[in-house]
Amino acid sequence: MAKTADIYFRVDPWAVIEDGFEPAYSRVSESVFSLANENTGVRGYFDEGGNTDSLRGAYLNGVYDIEKLPRSYKGIIDHTHFMIPAADWLRTGIVLDGERLDLSRVRFRGFRRKLDMREGTLRREFIWETASGKELRLSFLRFLDMIRRERAYQRISMEALNFSGEISFSSSVSFDVTHELYRQCFWQETRTAAEGNRMMLQSRTALSGQEVFAGAILDLPGAVSFTEEGKTVSANALLRLEQGKPCTVEKRAVLLFSGSKGEELWEQGGRALTESEKVSAESALQAQKAYWRDYWKISDIRIEPSGAETAEAVKAEQQGIRFCSFQLAQTYNGGSMRHNIGAKGMTGEAYNGHAFWDTEACCLPFYLFTNPEAAKDLLLFRYNTLPQALERAKMLDCRGACYPVATLNGDEACSLWQHASLQMQPSTAVAYGIWHYVHVTGDKAFLWQYGAEMLLQIARFLASRAARGGRTGKYGFFGVMGPDEFHMMVDNNAYTNYMGMRTLAYAAETLEQMRREQPEAWSALAEKTALNQEETDTWKTIAAEMYIPGGADGVMEQHDGFFNLPHTEINSIPVSEFPLYEHWSYDRIYRTDMIKQPDVLMILYLYNSSFSRDVKRANYDFYEPKTIHESSLSPAIHSILAAELDKMEEAVRFFGFATRLDLDNYNRNTREGLHLTSIAMAWANIVYGFAGLRSDGELLRFAPRLPERWKQLEFSVTYRNRVLRIRMERNGTVFRVAEGEPLSLCVYGKEYLSGAEELFVPGID
Repeated sequence: MAKTADIYFRVDPWAVIEDGFEPAYSRVSESVFSLANENTGVRGYFDEGGNTDSLRGAYLNGVYDIEKLPRSYKGIIDHTHFMIPAADWLRTGIVLDGERLDLSRVRFRGFRRKLDMREGTLRREFIWETASGKELRLSFLRFLDMIRRERAYQRISMEALNFSGEISFSSSVSFDVTHELYRQCFWQETRTAAEGNRMMLQSRTALSGQEVFAGAILDLPGAVSFTEEGKTVSANALLRLEQGKPCTVEKRAVLLFSGSKGEELWEQGGRALTESEKVSAESALQAQKAYWRDYWKISDIRIEPSGAETAEAVKAEQQGIRFCSFQLAQTYNGGSMRHNIGAKGMTGEAYNGHAFWDTEACCLPFYLFTNPEAAKDLLLFRYNTLPQALERAKMLDCRGACYPVATLNGDEACSLWQHASLQMQPSTAVAYGIWHYVHVTGDKAFLWQYGAEMLLQIARFLASRAARGGRTGKYGFFGVMGPDEFHMMVDNNAYTNYMGMRTLAYAAETLEQMRREQPEAWSALAEKTALNQEETDTWKTIAAEMYIPGGADGVMEQHDGFFNLPHTEINSIPVSEFPLYEHWSYDRIYRTDMIKQPDVLMILYLYNSSFSRDVKRANYDFYEPKTIHESSLSPAIHSILAAELDKMEEAVRFFGFATRLDLDNYNRNTREGLHLTSIAMAWANIVYGFAGLRSDGELLRFAPRLPERWKQLEFSVTYRNRVLRIRMERNGTVFRVAEGEPLSLCVYGKEYLSGAEELFVPGID
């Protein structure tokens, strides 16, 4: 693996800490110090601004605008949509002795920034030394309410250390915000108002027509005057500072995107602002701490080092996995079926805020085993956007439903035809997600009410896209791009064919079972979709006769002709050439056997129990040396399979990459935002990798393998109304059902019944 860690932040098991400010690293820090609560997200930018290299991004989930594209060939989209920054509610101005606070221009010392994962807060402090010799200690606190998600809080404390006097202070809420890529503001027709201690604004997007309310209540000593200018409302005050006595300003913000518009939204926002005034910032902070205490009781993953010589490395891994879990819980927890998980969450504008196939393939397991209702809501997003998937299939001259490669609202937003038109993994991932959710939760009601219809339409799409090969006489998919993405317009991509085969078989099986067990629901669905028996028979035929390319040694050929591609020695590529998309010409990437991310190996991860250990080893040994891990999803998949194959040194090395991908800026692109779906895979790296969980069989299966440098690994999973606690130790593993009824488990191939008493299962050599 040619990539290396770029170590910057202090290692702490419960926090991310920056001691001293390095301007060249500021964009990376802004991403890492992002906060979110599913409704709202905000990067770790400075309240007072001034940093020359900054992305001042505050976002609302689901808020986007539209760009019209030049008309092109049929099947290529003519418009796209993208996440835009919403109201900047943190904007602050501080002036002392005519000098404006701007850390790119003023003298300061003692800079420290801390993301506290036990309470969901970001704190920053430093001492400002003015040109006139005055010293002012400043402390900034911000957090986003995890319970009342429309609420956000800011607290600024100022303490004069060697003087008494006045400072000029301003606090604003503004829709005058610029999208970095497009270099323009997409907000129009902004309504503003200010009275008493409150500011209110409402604005509409240029083309999507969405409307957002943003308001704030300001608590500060001294008289306030307001200015309303364009898309900004500001509160201005002169504050009297007494030496040694802190002066505190608090702002309670409300950010509302409800689907309402006009006067209705304005009134909703006003009421929400009034309700927020009843709760002090300190009370909200205490409730925030309680929320995270409850979260960590269930969701914490605790790693204990085996000795002093491994303590520092394990401490970094501990910080990394908690950071991943924290960011996942912030980004999505099932608050709305209108939302999905963007590849960057709400931590940056790269990927335009879009959700990809990673949601069902990579993120869903985290929620399945920590928050099943949230997992269900993720799938309901796909059900609610089924009409757009049906339209997309028509655009591609196919039947059924083709789910988008990239989307915020269900429409295809990817303007690159080679991805949007050739990649079928979004549709098969949705089908896999339905199967996985129902298989793990047993929620057949969801399957009959929502899942069956999605499966039916996905199967129709696959059947209309499949064709018999002229050479093999078997079915396959031609002119596709698999998960690898470094090879396009290929035939018989192994992943695409295999997932298509399993999806078609599962859809046919589900509808046949529905016809037997839920005849009325089946009849209603058949009438709604004009389904006939001949269709399901066709799906079964295609599945039974699907071509999976491969060799006699058990290695599946990634696609027709892959074995004949020229070889690239990936470890010879200099670190300075990453990311490759920025340093290699586009076509150069496609001319080698180098792989961006797991393709064949992804099959072995998703359908693990369907393959023998020998097949897994043969394919891992063949494809791992060819994988450059340009996708953030890649290291964890490799670590999981390496652990299963007893390649523990590789498993631990890939785990360190996966869990600290953003903290250590491995791909040199953390500045663009966090890799949220990769973060989900870091969690899977623990549970599926070292604990050996497999959830594709009749029972939950475990095969714990503890790395040498770990003395103990402890975590919990939620499964069918139970909380199962697992503690892996050097000589074996302890299982205990902390909540709920006893549970049958399979450990190292043997069945056990786990209940309230600890069940100890010895390890194996």
